[in-house]
Amino acid sequence: MAYVLGLDLGTSALKGLLLNEQGEVIYRASAEYPLIHLQSGYSEQDPVEWTKACEKVFDTLAEQVVDFSEHLVGISFSGQMHSLVVLDENQKVLRPAILWSDVRTTKQCQCITAELGDSLIQVTKNKALEGFTLPKILWLQENEPETWAKVRHILLPKDYLGFWLTGTQHMDYSDAAGTLLLDVQKKQWSNTILETFAIPTTYLPTLIDSQGQTGTLKANFVEKYGFKQPVKIFAGGADNACGALGAGILSTDTGMASIGTSGVFLSFEDQAVPDYQGNLHLFNHSLPNTHYSMGVTLAAGHSLSWFKETFAKNLSFDELLTGIDQIAPGAEGLLFTPYIVGERTPYPDSQIRGSFIGIDTKHTLQHFAKAVLEGITFSLKDSQNLMEEIAGKKFKQIVSVGGGAKNQDWLQMQADIFNAEISCLTVEEGPGLGAAMLAAVGVGWFKDLPSCAQIFVSYRKAATPNAENVVKYEKQYALYRKVYPATKGICAELLRNN
Repeated sequence: MAYVLGLDLGTSALKGLLLNEQGEVIYRASAEYPLIHLQSGYSEQDPVEWTKACEKVFDTLAEQVVDFSEHLVGISFSGQMHSLVVLDENQKVLRPAILWSDVRTTKQCQCITAELGDSLIQVTKNKALEGFTLPKILWLQENEPETWAKVRHILLPKDYLGFWLTGTQHMDYSDAAGTLLLDVQKKQWSNTILETFAIPTTYLPTLIDSQGQTGTLKANFVEKYGFKQPVKIFAGGADNACGALGAGILSTDTGMASIGTSGVFLSFEDQAVPDYQGNLHLFNHSLPNTHYSMGVTLAAGHSLSWFKETFAKNLSFDELLTGIDQIAPGAEGLLFTPYIVGERTPYPDSQIRGSFIGIDTKHTLQHFAKAVLEGITFSLKDSQNLMEEIAGKKFKQIVSVGGGAKNQDWLQMQADIFNAEISCLTVEEGPGLGAAMLAAVGVGWFKDLPSCAQIFVSYRKAATPNAENVVKYEKQYALYRKVYPATKGICAELLRNN
């Protein structure tokens, strides 16, 4: 018997997933930590909170799993992308991390775009957006020059946790791709970008594959928990990359629709990288020498929770959605666009806002609820469309994870709107499973990630397209695509006037 541990460092909590060689979950442990909101648009976190959470997870596992210290052989990570961690020459944290969700950097994004022009997308495969790491570095240079003067090391959250556990600094390619500092195809830091913005190469960590070993657990942890054998530490991957691993997204004809607070439509890309011109995110995958593309809906599950809390606070989600299957596709002429906090894909527009179009006296609460689900799914289809139109993809299977996988009517809606077979995971463990898979391959349990996925990932068939509904949704989706250009100017003027 041996165990690996996947540590998923999220925005609100660190989750630990302990598995054995058969892919069975032995125990789940988690520890929460706070966010720091200094003012509107600012989102920060103290990296010390991550290390405290890690100790709590270790403590829980040591207490609840009697042979944890005897059989743990490997640890790897999944982590929130983009968030900036800076250390001084003594490798001490200089300030709270500026998180991916922080949007103070619009000015810096404009500067990056102006300075680099077309070369930004050619090198990084992505546009400059507020969430990425480089704009945060520029903000620090401009607004906290005294702090920047002390910076000697730049890390991302999971890599700081790895450094704390091993004493070595590394960053895997999937997370590095989200910094806007990586030449995605050459898999090396871009000297052009670093020189343009006066960032010394020495500040950046050594690049490594996701399943590459970065060290072993430091002696103080071995002594505290009494580990009986060396515990190998592996680099890990970005949360979306690890989430894709945990969902088995390892072939070009399989997609993933993930609906949490935000929504993601993700696709595997092999070595032949499509030219999406920055209209989709494109990052290195945790599977060596491959990539993944993804589009983002900023308010996916958030749109549904907002609707419930505003108009049906006393109902459960199950109660709210009861009966939507009795309403025909298209919610009898009611359209919803989920732009309630702006949008990312295919419209990187912070000023667009959501709409209900076609409200009629016949529409009930259930009509509105169905329209919300349809609008969220249409928004994800926008990303699917880009992949099919630009890269010529044809998805045989789409794996639905998160909130969208918890309601059978919504699963059928996804099958009809995406026009693809929808599968769900038998057991959904999220990015933590992907992290554990990287450790499992790293310690030699499997020759590669596809072999690991055959054991660790399993599916159930959830829904297949209804041909009649597919046709109806194609017509409704065509109308949905007209809403953004028709309301863009109106929304911008409303924001200016209010």
